[in-house]
Amino acid sequence: MDSKKRSSTEAEGSKERGLVHVWQAGSCSVAPERLPGWGGKAVLQAALGVKHGVLLTEDGEVYSFGTLPWRSEPAEICPNSPILENALVGQYVVTVASGSFHSGAVTESGIVYMWGENSAGQCAVANQQYVPEPNPVSISDSETSSLVAVRILQLACGEEHTLALSISREIWAWGTGCQLGLITTAFPVTKPQKVEHLAGRVVLQVACGAFHSLALVQCLPSQELKPVPERCNQCSQLLITMTDKEDHVIISDSHCCPLGVTLSESQAENQASTAISPCAETLDSQGEVFESTLGGKDPPVATDTNVGNVQTTGGDAISSQQDVVGTTEISSARNVPSYPDTQAVNEYMAKLSDHSVRENSENGEKPVPSQPLVEEAVPNLHSPPTTSTSALNSLVVSCASAVGVRVAATYEAGALSLKKVMNFYSMAPCEPGTQAGSSSIGPEGLKDSREEQVKQESMQGKKSSSLVDIREEESEGGSRRLSLPGLLSQVSPRLLRKAARVKTRTVVLTPTYSGEADALLPSLRTEVWTWGKGKEGQLGHGDVLPRLQPLCVKCLDGKEVIYLEAGGYHSLALTAKSQVYSWGSNTFGQLGHYDFPTTVPRLAKVNSENGVWSVAAGQDYSLFLVDTEDFQPGLYYSGRQDPAEGDSLPENHSGTKTPVLLSCSKLGYISRVTAGKDRYLALVDKNVMGYIASLHELATTERRFYSKLSDIKSQILRPLLSLENLGTASTVQLLQEVASRFSKLCYLIGQHGASLSNFLHGIKEARSLVILKHASLFLDSYTEYCTSITNFLVMGGFQLLAKPAIDFLNKNQELLQDLSEVNDDNTQLMEILNTLFFLPIRRLHNYAKVLLKLATCFEVTSPDYQKLQDSSSCYESLALHLGRRRKEAEYTLGFWKTFPGKMTDSLRKPERRLLCESSNRALSLQHAGRFSVNWFILFNDALVHAQFSTHHVFPLATLWAEPLSEEAGGVNGLKITTPEEQFTLVSSTPQEKTKWLRAISQAVDQALRGTSDLPPYGSGSGIQRQEPPISRSAKYTFYKDPRLKDATYDGRWLSGKPHGRGVLKWPDGKMYSGMFRNGLEDGYGEYRIPNKALNKEDHYVGHWKEGKMCGQGVYSRKLGNLAVSADEKWKAVFDECWHQLGCENPGQGEVWKAWDNIAVALTTSRRQHRDSPETLSRSQTQTLESLEFIPQHVGAFSVEKYDDIKKYLIKACDTPLHPLGRLVETLVAVYRMTYVGVGANRRLLQEAVKEIKSYLKRIFQLVRFLFPELPEEGSTIPLSAPLPTERKSFCTGKSDSRSESPEPGYVVTSSGLLLPVLLPRLYPPLFMLYALDNDREEDIYWECVLRLNKQPDIALLGFLGVQRKFWPATLSILGESKKVFPTTKDACFASAVECLQQISTTFTPSDKLKVIQQTFEEISQSVLASLQEDFLWSMDDLFPVFLYVVLRARIRNLGSEVHLIEDLMDPYLQHGEQGIMFTTLKACYYQIQREKLN
Repeated sequence: MDSKKRSSTEAEGSKERGLVHVWQAGSCSVAPERLPGWGGKAVLQAALGVKHGVLLTEDGEVYSFGTLPWRSEPAEICPNSPILENALVGQYVVTVASGSFHSGAVTESGIVYMWGENSAGQCAVANQQYVPEPNPVSISDSETSSLVAVRILQLACGEEHTLALSISREIWAWGTGCQLGLITTAFPVTKPQKVEHLAGRVVLQVACGAFHSLALVQCLPSQELKPVPERCNQCSQLLITMTDKEDHVIISDSHCCPLGVTLSESQAENQASTAISPCAETLDSQGEVFESTLGGKDPPVATDTNVGNVQTTGGDAISSQQDVVGTTEISSARNVPSYPDTQAVNEYMAKLSDHSVRENSENGEKPVPSQPLVEEAVPNLHSPPTTSTSALNSLVVSCASAVGVRVAATYEAGALSLKKVMNFYSMAPCEPGTQAGSSSIGPEGLKDSREEQVKQESMQGKKSSSLVDIREEESEGGSRRLSLPGLLSQVSPRLLRKAARVKTRTVVLTPTYSGEADALLPSLRTEVWTWGKGKEGQLGHGDVLPRLQPLCVKCLDGKEVIYLEAGGYHSLALTAKSQVYSWGSNTFGQLGHYDFPTTVPRLAKVNSENGVWSVAAGQDYSLFLVDTEDFQPGLYYSGRQDPAEGDSLPENHSGTKTPVLLSCSKLGYISRVTAGKDRYLALVDKNVMGYIASLHELATTERRFYSKLSDIKSQILRPLLSLENLGTASTVQLLQEVASRFSKLCYLIGQHGASLSNFLHGIKEARSLVILKHASLFLDSYTEYCTSITNFLVMGGFQLLAKPAIDFLNKNQELLQDLSEVNDDNTQLMEILNTLFFLPIRRLHNYAKVLLKLATCFEVTSPDYQKLQDSSSCYESLALHLGRRRKEAEYTLGFWKTFPGKMTDSLRKPERRLLCESSNRALSLQHAGRFSVNWFILFNDALVHAQFSTHHVFPLATLWAEPLSEEAGGVNGLKITTPEEQFTLVSSTPQEKTKWLRAISQAVDQALRGTSDLPPYGSGSGIQRQEPPISRSAKYTFYKDPRLKDATYDGRWLSGKPHGRGVLKWPDGKMYSGMFRNGLEDGYGEYRIPNKALNKEDHYVGHWKEGKMCGQGVYSRKLGNLAVSADEKWKAVFDECWHQLGCENPGQGEVWKAWDNIAVALTTSRRQHRDSPETLSRSQTQTLESLEFIPQHVGAFSVEKYDDIKKYLIKACDTPLHPLGRLVETLVAVYRMTYVGVGANRRLLQEAVKEIKSYLKRIFQLVRFLFPELPEEGSTIPLSAPLPTERKSFCTGKSDSRSESPEPGYVVTSSGLLLPVLLPRLYPPLFMLYALDNDREEDIYWECVLRLNKQPDIALLGFLGVQRKFWPATLSILGESKKVFPTTKDACFASAVECLQQISTTFTPSDKLKVIQQTFEEISQSVLASLQEDFLWSMDDLFPVFLYVVLRARIRNLGSEVHLIEDLMDPYLQHGEQGIMFTTLKACYYQIQREKLN
């Protein structure tokens, strides 16, 4: 045995972490033992039941030890050493749990495994006594998807039930009993069910006692003005009751819903006697009552449901109901004493009687008749209430004055229940050995001796009314008089006045901190919900009733509970402030205190100096892990003490008076404790290279730091905020900002302390530290707080606090010195306060120090070392930086004390810091007057020039400073340039010049960057630029320039002038957005002018030059509509042409006169050029000669006459000397100016087309004026003779001369007449717009063309589906007939391909249509040559062949050609033969985009 122990010890000693040590419960002096038979694996977590336990190792394996009756092998029922659970091998387990006789485990994938005793269904298996091996539990949510398994995060086990917390933060339960929280009576529950009462809430943790359950739930976000329901959602009883009496009104909101009925097995336990008796013996004789013993020696005492004796005014007897069923919570403490007379009490008792009869009938019990008792009125209340009920949120007492006016007084601060007020006036607290009810001291004599006791109890039983963690009322609650109207005394007038006074300031210090921090760190805004059996008060609701559904423990609201632990019949709650609240069974002192009652949470008195950071609860004892001075955790035990040797009488079992410190310092650093029934276990880490010690140091100091910050917040900051006359509104706002930032930082530190406690329970990898991974959270919070406190300092906040806060500070001088760690008694109070508020900044040095210690535990070359080293440097850099910020603030404050008062008010800003100033006359203004005073002050955001009582502020973002050379006469001179001023500063010495130049440059650079000189996180010191950039972006409002006065410019600057892109806004709504040069609008820009008369906005987009509109531009109205339509454009150009023809208005004039004017113009021009014939070419001269002859038309209008007009127009438009030629030349010029260059935008295409159509219509009007015999638009000119040859229609084969016309002849159209003249001149800009508009689809088309053209002819014809009979077998090349081979390429239908390619060389739609028609004819000729027979095309045969020709033609901008033809072709052609051919080409274009080559 010794050798085994030795080998085991050596094996364990070789490991450094997760060592297991076991104690026997009940003996505080016995040293711990190693777990028998356990090897050297590091244990991450352990869980203990009544006689067994499980271990979870760091590699995810699970071992069981102890008595295991469910195992199938006899040898495994009581193993000598922990045995591996083979069923879990291969499953990485992350957490384990043990109930009394069963165990559970959760794997990395969120699957739950259960094994052990299953008599109550606690392993989620039906009809099976034991589950020998870990068995997976199926958990699915029918509301979402029954096929998807619910992933589990945490498990908790009781004696007969199991709770699981899912990844969606919902609770699932199975097993037996009301502790499941399920709405069911069918037990056992073997299929996991969701606890619907907490559905929708974020549950953070679950814990299970033997027969009760706890849940830690995140608080709901506070909602302002949320309506309060009148009735309870569960039992429909009124939540707020009001009783109106003759002389007062009683208001109560103390309703507490029972949420269920008493279980049959505990009905007898839950009945209570409600008799009025003068002593506890009488109470005991009336029936069974609940017992709450102190140290095992106290006599039974009355419960919550007992109606205590009530003092009456007339001495009449009062009656009571003797038996009240315990399922409905009836608190005499908050209901009965409110009634001042016998009649009211009798009415209340009758109501109780009716209620109890109803409850008894529901439970199948026979009601007990009422037994009135008569008792003489006594001056005091005999029966002491012993268990606290849910305390009143507020007790409103109304008193009637002599004239009948009622005044309300509210006990907000204390939130005292009536029971506590009765306690105040009844007797001293029950202590061991003191008989209940033995005191006969009157109420007045007890006030002084009981005041502190009542104050403490009122705080413990308080029911939170909001989520605010600091309430102003708490500071005043203890000093208020406690009185009940009509019962003991009248309400003090002083109290009435105090209660009626309206609060002038409400300060909320709980940060609404959410987002990244709440996602990464544990929440401190928590609630505790409990349910299950409560006969020992383990639910914490102030009674001993069971709860079938979860109910919130209101008095723990705002206590920042971060962890819950449940023992057999008691409960523990650990807070972020390292305090422990305990409630439930206290038979052996397992609660860590002997305060009374134990049915509500009270503080455990573990150690007044050091805080608790981890707890464990056993069957009848508790364990507390406590921080110590050397950072090595101390373990305290509180609870059952076994009898000494030789004394085995069970009644000699006793408990600890106070928690006892166990001797375990030699073991190492305890990271976790676990408690069972008869033994408890600790996981210990060895401190190798100081690594573990450094981690514990970080966690301990962080928790202590949070406690200190909480004390500062509650004891200093809150009282300061509640003071009257704090000064101006801005000062109060700054103080509130400090309080808000302080509270945010405090909350973050509390979260981090809780996170570090969890971290110590885990694997403890340094790289997982939140302070390392998410350093920006801490750096930002500290920086924000430092900013707020330095702003407060700069504005003289501490000096302003001196007067209103002097009384408070004098009374609390010792507290201030203690919190601020200032030991010098001679230090002034405001300096101590200053030191106190800057205290948090010192914590950064501690972070850096501990991180550096951790870094030394790693190899220098390791990534962990580098990360820790960098983070340490980062925190140290921030600490130094914030120290400099404090010095800057103090320097600035000193300056404001000496600065003239009037200017101080206008210049003093919280964020403004002084950098340097010229009060020592080191800097002066050049050429200043002899008696002038010039004071220059450089702040971090502006340069101020002060003169006597005036000053001017120059923002640094728009300030340029440069040194003047001596050659320019600037000895020690600095040239300062601002947008509207320029001046020179002269320094007294070269050193001063260098100093000021450097200070200004750094300040300007910092102002431009918009940040302080704080180095980036994770890097070294920031690199300071030597000079700020000359070109920069900044915002400035002009104050002096007449043109720009009050305008604001935001954009690029160059040496004091707007230069580059920017936006200029005037107060009247005008705005220019665009380019600037040397301070003026120059380049492309957009200008908007509001038109208030039309409620619209004028808008100009175009070019500017030196502040003026210049060049091309577009003027438009609101919504981007053009100012003029297409028909209104260039109206002046057409009017000029009409005037040249002798017409005042379009179409109004003599035709002969117009021709005369044309002849005169041409003759005059010809004579002018006769002397210089070289200016006119021979062809131009001939054109002018031909134009001098006026076309004469006699008889009917014919095609020949139409052709003559067309020829004349072509000649007229070729020379600018003709009015029509000049018109066309001008139109072409303005068209190109509009749509070339900047105007070449695809969105302008439709406007460009409309403009051409407008030209055609208006020029056609001119032509018809000159040639009156020309038919109007759309008319048909009959043919004078039939066509010389007929041709068959391409598709029908019928004889058709002009299938496009209804009858043979020409159709007169403006486009047919004028487009040949106009379009060649406008084609380039127009076609460019088409190309831009169809850019994307043409790219797709061209990509397909290139891909398909890689194929030989035969392959391509086959791919396109051309029938074989149309495939050319031979080709005629240069007169020789050659056979078509599979490899032949670009040879088939070559003539048609060449013909179609000519479409890009034509301009007008009619010419392009002719090319298409000719292409079809070429295709037909090729097919006829190969078929040797006549035939008619069908579209199914024709389309593939034409598609082949289009592909081989390789027309790059075919889409643009198609859309141009479609927009400008004559409408009458659309349904003719050419229209069908064009439609075929268009279909080919779109088909090619969709072709895919396999």
